[in-house]
Amino acid sequence: MTAVAAADLDHGALLQQCAAGDRRALQALYQAEAPRMKAVARRMLRRDEIAEDAVQDAFVRIWHKASQYDPERGSALGWIYTVQRSVALNLLRGSRHEDLVEPADFDAIQERRQEIHTAEEVWGRLDASGRLRTCLGGLEPARRKVVLLAYAYGLSHGEIAGRLARPLGTVKAWLRRSLESLRECMK
Repeated sequence: MTAVAAADLDHGALLQQCAAGDRRALQALYQAEAPRMKAVARRMLRRDEIAEDAVQDAFVRIWHKASQYDPERGSALGWIYTVQRSVALNLLRGSRHEDLVEPADFDAIQERRQEIHTAEEVWGRLDASGRLRTCLGGLEPARRKVVLLAYAYGLSHGEIAGRLARPLGTVKAWLRRSLESLRECMK
């Protein structure tokens, strides 16, 4: 499935079909979104095999919880990627955390996470004509950076506050308001 075909999918309808037990709908979602979901998971988890596991776990969760998707609360695509992020964060926080990073890679990963400009790298890689880039472009640069650090790199509120030298409450408020703006823009 091409990126254009994936963009034309009605993700909300596919989630409703998944909730009704339609495996073809899940397959269509998987074909459309799995490559991008793996890229997101890879940035957060730093290992291909763990990222693949995270995507598989996310689709299992999507299959079982598709009935919980509420279009009044946001876009279907946003819900799908929230599931993916949650799975990846659970892997980072869970008992398998020590398996995620090879000891030799730890220093390099920590150095990379220290770099504030990494959020701008993610921003630069987004499709220039894509809806997400357009919506993120509507945010103030500092707020866009908070969103990208949280969702592309899986940093916690506290980690973002530390990296940006901003109060924790400010980071939480920026993230909450930015996500509300993105949710409205992505509808």
